[in-house]
Amino acid sequence: MGNQFDFRGWATRNDLRCSDGRVIMRDAFKDSDGVTVPLVWNHQHNEPDNVLGHALLENRDVGVYAYCTFNETP
Repeated sequence: MGNQFDFRGWATRNDLRCSDGRVIMRDAFKDSDGVTVPLVWNHQHNEPDNVLGHALLENRDVGVYAYCTFNETP
């Protein structure tokens, strides 16, 4: 993937309880593999200023990995 992204890391890991109480199961996002989605601050997608950039998702055996790029949001 090279250096075309500002950062990368786990978007979610399988079978762990998230801060919102949900448990993401394996392959829950398999249809999003290779899809670019908005990168939002703290799951708050109700304000345009919360959109920080975008994330390219990669479904893996242990979770979903994200390659992220920031936009010009302060």
